[in-house]
Amino acid sequence: MTTFLIYIFMLPFGHATLPLVINTWPFRDATSAAWSVLQAGGSVLDAVEQGCSRCEVDQCDGSVGFGGSPDENGETTLDAMIMNGDTMEVGAVADLRRIKNAIGVARAVMQHTEHTFLVGESASVFAENMGFTAEDLTTNKSLSIFTQWLKDNCQPNYRKSVLPDPSKNCGPYKPRAMSKQRQRERQIDIHAHDTIGMIAIGQDGHVAAGTSTNGANHKIPGRVGDSPVAGAGAYADSTAGGAAATGDGDVMMRFLPSFLAVELMRTGAAPSSACKTAISRIKRYYPEFFGAVICANTTGHYGAACNKLPGFSKFSFMVSDSQSNIPLLKSVDCF
Repeated sequence: MTTFLIYIFMLPFGHATLPLVINTWPFRDATSAAWSVLQAGGSVLDAVEQGCSRCEVDQCDGSVGFGGSPDENGETTLDAMIMNGDTMEVGAVADLRRIKNAIGVARAVMQHTEHTFLVGESASVFAENMGFTAEDLTTNKSLSIFTQWLKDNCQPNYRKSVLPDPSKNCGPYKPRAMSKQRQRERQIDIHAHDTIGMIAIGQDGHVAAGTSTNGANHKIPGRVGDSPVAGAGAYADSTAGGAAATGDGDVMMRFLPSFLAVELMRTGAAPSSACKTAISRIKRYYPEFFGAVICANTTGHYGAACNKLPGFSKFSFMVSDSQSNIPLLKSVDCF
């Protein structure tokens, strides 16, 4: 019995059977929605779209969908992307307004245009032309968040090297001479940057990945994070696997962690190792960044990694495969 237990302990973490759905955070209903699509014979693209859409409707933990993360104007805007690992097609939208189904608009960009990325008001007009319903994304909760932020003198915010002092005052701001700049201490809020990132791998090894988010709380209007950027927020390649990231997108997008992780898996790295290397690459420059990456290869192995911070020592994610047939909550120790 002792020998058997040791053997089980030493088995590689994260070996599933195909098909497979894996997504960031404990968003169980999103996993269930994607898994149901695969069980019904739907495509991996359908699974990713429906899974992320579920989070948009449910608002998940407030970091996805309408009514969350108001910007400096009090408006909620959405970012999303979806990628086809067979064709390497990508559809993405950012700074999307008035449209709740951001991942659906991203797929429309992929299927109904020769483009990859649409942004801002023009993306919203495109969505309306494609038949998506325009509606207010503000809720009582998001309005309350914004109102309190104004009362707190617009704290926290993402301004630096400006006048008046952004650590004490609201704008409007103007540039401050760089020679007079005093480095502002960066405040890390692990609840201010979040998203759902999802990977689906079919029985035949086809891979798709996608993301959806409402960005960072109190972001500067027009800000786009990592989520809708292919290779940053997510990446899929049916010859290797898929990856998705979550966390401080302003930092993480500079390193294309999802692309890096997939390329490492292509060369034979285990998913857990690929995720850890992607996180390590960022840590080298930003040791106190908040973020995590999930990875899965085409053989059904999966893994995750995260950067350890005070209050963030474990990262939770969901997995569903034919062995369990139900979403299972997994976690990994951050390093």
